[in-house]
Amino acid sequence: MTLRVTISKNGSSSGRKVIAVPSTFTEFLAASSLSLGIKGKRVFNCHGGEIHDILFIRDNELLYISEGGDFFSEKEWVSLNVGGKLFTTTKMTLTKEPFSMLSRMFSIDSGQFSLSPSSVDASGAYLIDRSPTYFEPILNYLRHGKLILDYGVNVQGVLEEAQFFGIESLVPQLESLADDEKLKKKQQPLTRAEVIKALVRTSPTTELRFQGVNLAEADLSKLDLRSINFKYACMRGCNLSGANLSWCNLERCDLSGSKMDGAQLLGVKMLCATLEGASLRGCNFEDPAGSRANMEGVNMKGAVLEESNMAGVNLRVGTLKYANLQNCTLRGAVLAGADLEGCDLSGSDLQEANLRGANLKDTTLELMLNPLHMSQAIR
Repeated sequence: MTLRVTISKNGSSSGRKVIAVPSTFTEFLAASSLSLGIKGKRVFNCHGGEIHDILFIRDNELLYISEGGDFFSEKEWVSLNVGGKLFTTTKMTLTKEPFSMLSRMFSIDSGQFSLSPSSVDASGAYLIDRSPTYFEPILNYLRHGKLILDYGVNVQGVLEEAQFFGIESLVPQLESLADDEKLKKKQQPLTRAEVIKALVRTSPTTELRFQGVNLAEADLSKLDLRSINFKYACMRGCNLSGANLSWCNLERCDLSGSKMDGAQLLGVKMLCATLEGASLRGCNFEDPAGSRANMEGVNMKGAVLEESNMAGVNLRVGTLKYANLQNCTLRGAVLAGADLEGCDLSGSDLQEANLRGANLKDTTLELMLNPLHMSQAIR
Protein backbone atom coordinates (compact mmCIF):
# COMPACT_ATOMS: atom_id res chain seq x y z
CA MET A 1 0.00 0.00 0.00
CA THR A 2 1.32 3.46 -0.93
CA LEU A 3 1.75 5.80 2.02
CA ARG A 4 0.68 9.43 1.87
CA VAL A 5 2.01 12.21 4.09
CA THR A 6 1.47 15.93 4.53
CA ILE A 7 4.65 17.97 4.22
CA SER A 8 5.39 21.54 5.21
CA LYS A 9 8.37 23.86 5.38
CA ASN A 10 10.12 23.66 8.71
CA GLY A 11 8.31 26.00 11.15
CA SER A 12 5.53 26.95 8.74
CA SER A 13 1.83 26.18 8.91
CA SER A 14 1.06 27.40 5.41
CA GLY A 15 1.73 25.94 2.00
CA ARG A 16 1.32 22.35 3.07
CA LYS A 17 1.34 19.60 0.41
CA VAL A 18 0.24 15.98 0.31
CA ILE A 19 2.61 13.59 -1.50
CA ALA A 20 3.03 9.85 -1.93
CA VAL A 21 5.97 8.32 -0.08
CA PRO A 22 8.51 6.83 -2.54
CA SER A 23 10.62 3.78 -1.85
CA THR A 24 13.83 5.49 -0.69
CA PHE A 25 14.62 8.36 1.67
CA THR A 26 16.66 10.17 -0.99
CA GLU A 27 13.70 10.05 -3.38
CA PHE A 28 11.44 11.34 -0.58
CA LEU A 29 13.71 14.36 0.00
CA ALA A 30 13.78 15.05 -3.73
CA ALA A 31 9.98 14.79 -4.06
CA SER A 32 9.45 17.01 -0.98
CA SER A 33 11.92 19.62 -2.26
CA LEU A 34 10.18 19.75 -5.64
CA SER A 35 6.73 20.03 -4.07
CA LEU A 36 7.69 22.80 -1.60
CA GLY A 37 10.11 24.63 -3.87
CA ILE A 38 13.04 24.31 -1.46
CA LYS A 39 16.25 22.27 -1.15
CA GLY A 40 15.22 19.79 1.52
CA LYS A 41 18.00 18.23 3.57
CA ARG A 42 16.42 17.13 6.84
CA VAL A 43 13.02 15.68 7.86
CA PHE A 44 11.26 16.09 11.23
CA ASN A 45 8.03 14.74 12.64
CA CYS A 46 5.54 16.97 14.48
CA HIS A 47 7.32 16.31 17.81
CA GLY A 48 10.68 17.51 16.49
CA GLY A 49 12.18 14.07 16.05
CA GLU A 50 14.49 13.84 13.05
CA ILE A 51 13.82 11.04 10.56
CA HIS A 52 16.71 9.43 8.68
CA ASP A 53 15.02 6.31 7.26
CA ILE A 54 11.97 5.89 5.01
CA LEU A 55 10.81 3.02 7.24
CA PHE A 56 9.99 5.47 10.08
CA ILE A 57 7.50 7.47 7.98
CA ARG A 58 3.89 6.63 8.84
CA ASP A 59 0.75 7.01 6.74
CA ASN A 60 -1.02 10.41 6.98
CA GLU A 61 1.80 11.86 9.09
CA LEU A 62 2.66 15.58 9.19
CA LEU A 63 6.35 16.09 8.40
CA TYR A 64 8.49 19.21 8.35
CA ILE A 65 11.18 19.59 5.68
CA SER A 66 14.23 21.67 6.58
CA GLU A 67 16.90 23.11 4.31
CA GLY A 68 19.47 22.21 6.94
CA GLY A 69 18.34 23.95 10.13
CA ASP A 70 17.14 22.34 13.32
CA PHE A 71 13.47 21.67 14.01
CA PHE A 72 11.53 24.86 14.50
CA SER A 73 8.11 24.86 16.12
CA GLU A 74 5.65 27.15 14.37
CA LYS A 75 4.30 28.06 17.84
CA GLU A 76 7.65 29.14 19.30
CA TRP A 77 7.19 32.36 21.24
CA VAL A 78 9.32 35.45 20.71
CA SER A 79 9.43 38.87 22.40
CA LEU A 80 9.96 42.12 20.53
CA ASN A 81 10.95 45.47 21.97
CA VAL A 82 9.56 47.95 19.44
CA GLY A 83 10.43 51.53 20.30
CA GLY A 84 10.44 50.69 24.03
CA LYS A 85 7.18 48.72 24.09
CA LEU A 86 7.20 44.93 24.53
CA PHE A 87 5.21 42.66 22.22
CA THR A 88 4.96 38.88 22.62
CA THR A 89 3.96 36.76 19.65
CA THR A 90 4.89 33.56 17.80
CA LYS A 91 7.35 33.10 14.98
CA MET A 92 4.50 31.62 12.98
CA THR A 93 2.72 35.01 13.17
CA LEU A 94 5.85 36.94 12.20
CA THR A 95 6.53 34.71 9.19
CA LYS A 96 3.01 34.70 7.71
CA GLU A 97 4.06 37.09 4.95
CA PRO A 98 6.86 35.03 3.33
CA PHE A 99 8.59 37.94 1.59
CA SER A 100 8.28 40.48 4.39
CA MET A 101 11.18 41.85 6.43
CA LEU A 102 9.75 40.25 9.56
CA SER A 103 9.63 36.88 7.86
CA ARG A 104 13.27 37.21 6.80
CA MET A 105 14.29 38.40 10.26
CA PHE A 106 12.77 35.33 11.87
CA SER A 107 13.35 32.83 9.07
CA ILE A 108 14.46 29.39 10.17
CA ASP A 109 15.38 27.74 6.87
CA SER A 110 19.08 28.18 7.57
CA GLY A 111 18.73 27.22 11.22
CA GLN A 112 19.19 30.79 12.42
CA PHE A 113 17.85 34.27 11.71
CA SER A 114 18.78 35.09 8.14
CA LEU A 115 18.40 38.80 8.96
CA SER A 116 19.13 39.09 12.65
CA PRO A 117 17.72 41.91 14.78
CA SER A 118 20.54 44.24 15.74
CA SER A 119 20.47 43.38 19.44
CA VAL A 120 18.39 42.25 22.37
CA ASP A 121 17.42 44.04 25.57
CA ALA A 122 18.04 42.82 29.13
CA SER A 123 14.98 40.55 29.01
CA GLY A 124 16.04 38.95 25.74
CA ALA A 125 13.49 40.75 23.59
CA TYR A 126 14.65 41.68 20.12
CA LEU A 127 15.08 45.42 19.69
CA ILE A 128 13.39 47.04 16.70
CA ASP A 129 13.73 50.79 16.34
CA ARG A 130 10.26 51.61 15.03
CA SER A 131 7.06 53.20 16.33
CA PRO A 132 5.08 50.86 18.62
CA THR A 133 1.87 52.79 17.90
CA TYR A 134 2.05 52.00 14.20
CA PHE A 135 3.57 48.52 14.62
CA GLU A 136 0.75 47.20 16.80
CA PRO A 137 -1.96 47.26 14.06
CA ILE A 138 0.45 45.44 11.73
CA LEU A 139 1.14 42.72 14.31
CA ASN A 140 -2.59 42.28 14.92
CA TYR A 141 -3.14 42.03 11.17
CA LEU A 142 -0.58 39.22 10.99
CA ARG A 143 -2.34 37.49 13.89
CA HIS A 144 -5.87 37.40 12.51
CA GLY A 145 -5.78 38.84 9.00
CA LYS A 146 -7.92 41.90 9.74
CA LEU A 147 -6.89 45.55 9.83
CA ILE A 148 -8.16 47.22 13.00
CA LEU A 149 -7.10 50.78 13.81
CA ASP A 150 -7.75 52.33 17.20
CA TYR A 151 -9.27 55.81 17.28
CA GLY A 152 -6.66 58.50 16.68
CA VAL A 153 -4.09 56.23 15.00
CA ASN A 154 -2.68 57.93 11.90
CA VAL A 155 -3.32 55.75 8.86
CA GLN A 156 -0.35 57.28 7.04
CA GLY A 157 1.93 56.22 9.90
CA VAL A 158 0.70 52.62 9.75
CA LEU A 159 1.12 52.66 5.97
CA GLU A 160 4.76 53.74 6.32
CA GLU A 161 5.41 50.87 8.73
CA ALA A 162 3.66 48.34 6.49
CA GLN A 163 5.81 49.45 3.58
CA PHE A 164 8.94 49.37 5.73
CA PHE A 165 8.28 45.81 6.93
CA GLY A 166 7.10 44.70 3.48
CA ILE A 167 3.58 43.59 4.47
CA GLU A 168 2.42 43.76 0.86
CA SER A 169 -1.07 42.35 1.40
CA LEU A 170 -1.82 45.17 3.84
CA VAL A 171 -0.46 48.10 1.81
CA PRO A 172 -3.42 48.45 -0.64
CA GLN A 173 -5.94 48.62 2.25
CA LEU A 174 -3.92 51.30 4.02
CA GLU A 175 -3.38 53.31 0.83
CA SER A 176 -7.14 53.32 0.24
CA LEU A 177 -7.80 54.45 3.83
CA ALA A 178 -5.10 57.13 3.58
CA ASP A 179 -6.67 58.48 0.38
CA ASP A 180 -10.09 58.55 2.07
CA GLU A 181 -8.64 60.49 5.02
CA LYS A 182 -7.03 63.04 2.70
CA LEU A 183 -10.36 63.49 0.92
CA LYS A 184 -12.18 63.94 4.23
CA LYS A 185 -9.66 66.57 5.33
CA LYS A 186 -10.20 68.47 2.10
CA GLN A 187 -13.96 68.32 2.65
CA GLN A 188 -13.86 69.31 6.30
CA PRO A 189 -15.54 72.65 6.97
CA LEU A 190 -13.44 75.69 7.74
CA THR A 191 -13.33 76.75 11.38
CA ARG A 192 -13.92 80.17 12.91
CA ALA A 193 -10.16 80.57 13.46
CA GLU A 194 -9.43 79.86 9.78
CA VAL A 195 -12.03 82.37 8.64
CA ILE A 196 -10.70 85.04 11.01
CA LYS A 197 -7.16 84.37 9.74
CA ALA A 198 -8.36 84.95 6.17
CA LEU A 199 -10.15 88.14 7.21
CA VAL A 200 -7.07 89.54 8.96
CA ARG A 201 -4.79 88.78 6.02
CA THR A 202 -7.07 90.30 3.38
CA SER A 203 -6.90 93.98 2.48
CA PRO A 204 -10.19 95.90 2.86
CA THR A 205 -9.94 96.81 -0.84
CA THR A 206 -9.57 93.18 -1.93
CA GLU A 207 -12.57 90.96 -2.61
CA LEU A 208 -12.55 87.99 -0.28
CA ARG A 209 -13.92 84.79 -1.81
CA PHE A 210 -15.32 81.81 0.03
CA GLN A 211 -17.08 80.65 -3.12
CA GLY A 212 -18.11 76.99 -2.89
CA VAL A 213 -16.31 76.58 0.46
CA ASN A 214 -17.58 74.23 3.16
CA LEU A 215 -18.46 76.25 6.27
CA ALA A 216 -21.07 73.86 7.65
CA GLU A 217 -21.80 74.41 11.35
CA ALA A 218 -18.99 76.97 11.65
CA ASP A 219 -19.35 79.59 14.39
CA LEU A 220 -19.11 82.92 12.56
CA SER A 221 -21.23 84.85 15.02
CA LYS A 222 -20.64 88.60 15.41
CA LEU A 223 -17.97 88.71 12.66
CA ASP A 224 -17.74 91.51 10.11
CA LEU A 225 -18.22 89.59 6.86
CA ARG A 226 -19.30 92.48 4.64
CA SER A 227 -18.99 92.14 0.85
CA ILE A 228 -17.63 88.57 0.93
CA ASN A 229 -18.45 86.23 -1.93
CA PHE A 230 -20.11 83.11 -0.46
CA LYS A 231 -21.68 81.99 -3.74
CA TYR A 232 -22.43 78.23 -3.75
CA ALA A 233 -20.92 77.88 -0.25
CA CYS A 234 -22.17 75.21 2.14
CA MET A 235 -23.17 76.99 5.35
CA ARG A 236 -25.66 74.48 6.73
CA GLY A 237 -26.20 74.92 10.45
CA CYS A 238 -23.78 77.85 10.51
CA ASN A 239 -23.97 80.28 13.45
CA LEU A 240 -24.13 83.78 11.99
CA SER A 241 -25.93 85.45 14.88
CA GLY A 242 -25.11 89.14 15.05
CA ALA A 243 -22.79 88.91 12.03
CA ASN A 244 -22.61 91.67 9.45
CA LEU A 245 -23.34 90.10 6.05
CA SER A 246 -24.23 93.32 4.29
CA TRP A 247 -23.59 93.32 0.52
CA CYS A 248 -22.44 89.70 0.61
CA ASN A 249 -23.03 87.42 -2.34
CA LEU A 250 -24.91 84.42 -0.98
CA GLU A 251 -26.34 83.31 -4.31
CA ARG A 252 -27.32 79.62 -4.28
CA CYS A 253 -25.68 79.28 -0.89
CA ASP A 254 -26.94 76.53 1.41
CA LEU A 255 -27.89 78.17 4.72
CA SER A 256 -30.49 75.61 5.76
CA GLY A 257 -30.83 75.31 9.51
CA SER A 258 -28.46 78.21 10.09
CA LYS A 259 -28.79 80.65 12.98
CA MET A 260 -28.73 84.26 11.77
CA ASP A 261 -30.62 86.08 14.53
CA GLY A 262 -29.81 89.78 14.64
CA ALA A 263 -27.62 89.67 11.51
CA GLN A 264 -27.14 92.74 9.29
CA LEU A 265 -28.14 91.87 5.71
CA LEU A 266 -28.19 95.23 3.92
CA GLY A 267 -28.10 94.89 0.12
CA VAL A 268 -27.40 91.17 0.39
CA LYS A 269 -27.60 89.02 -2.73
CA MET A 270 -29.39 85.72 -2.01
CA LEU A 271 -30.77 84.60 -5.36
CA CYS A 272 -32.00 80.99 -5.14
CA ALA A 273 -30.28 80.52 -1.77
CA THR A 274 -31.55 77.80 0.60
CA LEU A 275 -32.56 78.98 4.09
CA GLU A 276 -35.01 76.22 4.89
CA GLY A 277 -35.58 76.03 8.64
CA ALA A 278 -33.15 78.90 9.28
CA SER A 279 -33.61 81.35 12.15
CA LEU A 280 -33.43 85.06 11.20
CA ARG A 281 -35.16 86.74 14.13
CA GLY A 282 -34.64 90.48 14.31
CA CYS A 283 -32.49 90.74 11.15
CA ASN A 284 -32.10 94.03 9.32
CA PHE A 285 -32.30 94.09 5.51
CA GLU A 286 -33.07 97.81 5.03
CA ASP A 287 -30.23 99.99 3.75
CA PRO A 288 -30.71 103.73 4.47
CA ALA A 289 -28.63 104.41 1.34
CA GLY A 290 -31.28 102.71 -0.77
CA SER A 291 -29.67 99.40 -1.88
CA ARG A 292 -32.15 96.53 -1.75
CA ALA A 293 -31.60 92.95 -0.75
CA ASN A 294 -32.22 90.62 -3.67
CA MET A 295 -33.62 87.25 -2.50
CA GLU A 296 -35.46 86.27 -5.66
CA GLY A 297 -36.22 82.53 -5.80
CA VAL A 298 -35.00 81.98 -2.23
CA ASN A 299 -36.17 78.91 -0.33
CA MET A 300 -37.18 79.94 3.20
CA LYS A 301 -39.59 77.14 3.91
CA GLY A 302 -40.25 76.95 7.64
CA ALA A 303 -37.78 79.77 8.35
CA VAL A 304 -38.31 82.11 11.33
CA LEU A 305 -38.01 85.83 10.51
CA GLU A 306 -39.95 87.31 13.43
CA GLU A 307 -39.57 91.07 13.86
CA SER A 308 -37.07 91.36 10.99
CA ASN A 309 -36.85 94.58 9.01
CA MET A 310 -37.30 93.44 5.39
CA ALA A 311 -38.42 96.72 3.85
CA GLY A 312 -37.91 96.76 0.08
CA VAL A 313 -36.60 93.18 -0.07
CA ASN A 314 -37.06 91.36 -3.38
CA LEU A 315 -38.62 87.96 -2.59
CA ARG A 316 -40.12 87.43 -6.03
CA VAL A 317 -41.14 83.75 -6.62
CA GLY A 318 -39.55 82.83 -3.32
CA THR A 319 -40.74 79.94 -1.18
CA LEU A 320 -41.85 81.03 2.28
CA LYS A 321 -44.19 78.15 2.91
CA TYR A 322 -45.03 77.83 6.62
CA ALA A 323 -42.45 80.51 7.44
CA ASN A 324 -42.88 82.71 10.53
CA LEU A 325 -42.89 86.40 9.56
CA GLN A 326 -44.78 87.75 12.56
CA ASN A 327 -44.32 91.48 13.17
CA CYS A 328 -41.98 91.83 10.18
CA THR A 329 -41.53 95.09 8.31
CA LEU A 330 -42.19 94.33 4.65
CA ARG A 331 -42.96 97.83 3.37
CA GLY A 332 -42.41 97.99 -0.38
CA ALA A 333 -41.21 94.38 -0.46
CA VAL A 334 -41.67 92.41 -3.68
CA LEU A 335 -43.51 89.15 -2.95
CA ALA A 336 -44.94 88.68 -6.43
CA GLY A 337 -45.37 85.00 -7.26
CA ALA A 338 -44.07 83.98 -3.85
CA ASP A 339 -45.39 80.84 -2.16
CA LEU A 340 -46.80 82.08 1.16
CA GLU A 341 -48.93 79.04 1.91
CA GLY A 342 -49.39 78.61 5.65
CA CYS A 343 -47.09 81.58 6.27
CA ASP A 344 -47.71 83.61 9.44
CA LEU A 345 -47.72 87.32 8.55
CA SER A 346 -49.71 88.44 11.59
CA GLY A 347 -48.76 91.88 12.83
CA SER A 348 -46.53 92.56 9.79
CA ASP A 349 -46.32 95.82 7.86
CA LEU A 350 -47.11 95.07 4.20
CA GLN A 351 -47.72 98.66 3.13
CA GLU A 352 -47.06 99.00 -0.64
CA ALA A 353 -45.79 95.42 -0.77
CA ASN A 354 -46.26 93.68 -4.14
CA LEU A 355 -48.21 90.45 -3.60
CA ARG A 356 -49.38 89.95 -7.18
CA GLY A 357 -49.65 86.27 -8.02
CA ALA A 358 -48.57 85.20 -4.54
CA ASN A 359 -49.99 82.01 -3.07
CA LEU A 360 -51.84 83.15 0.07
CA LYS A 361 -53.52 79.83 0.88
CA ASP A 362 -53.93 79.48 4.66
CA THR A 363 -51.73 82.55 5.17
CA THR A 364 -52.29 84.29 8.52
CA LEU A 365 -52.88 88.04 8.02
CA GLU A 366 -54.21 89.03 11.43
CA LEU A 367 -53.41 92.23 13.34
CA MET A 368 -51.92 93.90 10.26
CA LEU A 369 -50.43 97.34 10.93
CA ASN A 370 -51.88 98.62 7.65
CA PRO A 371 -54.87 97.23 5.76
CA LEU A 372 -53.98 94.99 2.81
CA HIS A 373 -55.47 96.40 -0.39
CA MET A 374 -56.89 93.92 -2.87
CA SER A 375 -54.93 95.59 -5.65
CA GLN A 376 -51.74 94.36 -4.02
CA ALA A 377 -52.75 90.72 -4.59
CA ILE A 378 -54.34 90.99 -8.06
CA ARG A 379 -52.68 88.82 -10.72
